[in-house]
Amino acid sequence: MDTVTSFMHARYRVNDLARSVRFYREVLGLREVRRHKSPRGSELVFLKAPESEALVELCHFPESGPVSVPSDLTHLAFEVASLEAFGRHLEQHGLCYSDGPHFSDDGSGFAFIDAPEGYEIELVQPAAHVLIAGERRAAGESAE
Repeated sequence: MDTVTSFMHARYRVNDLARSVRFYREVLGLREVRRHKSPRGSELVFLKAPESEALVELCHFPESGPVSVPSDLTHLAFEVASLEAFGRHLEQHGLCYSDGPHFSDDGSGFAFIDAPEGYEIELVQPAAHVLIAGERRAAGESAE
């Protein structure tokens, strides 16, 4: 094949590697899969979501200066089963959505949170939830 075959990872440079790894592990639930130092001296940590093979690479390289992320530059998107449940999870960590949640008639929705350096993280709820009599329920759940 003459074109790319798969997406492997996205790299985000961070100011505080320990703080960022803690956020991606504890708040998002990603698992650290490897950690090493690059030949030029960058500290690298690779993380992945439980049901995905693509990786998030966090890079700490102080020699290139502090990280300053402008608004709406880039974002990572992750699927969640329920934005409402994830919102409660955020509250347990002293966090809240920075935008949303916003829902469609089919029950799908999205919301955003900010990672430590200001990178946006999008949370997407698939359309497995439906609106029944104005209430959001999992598909097949009764109104009892």
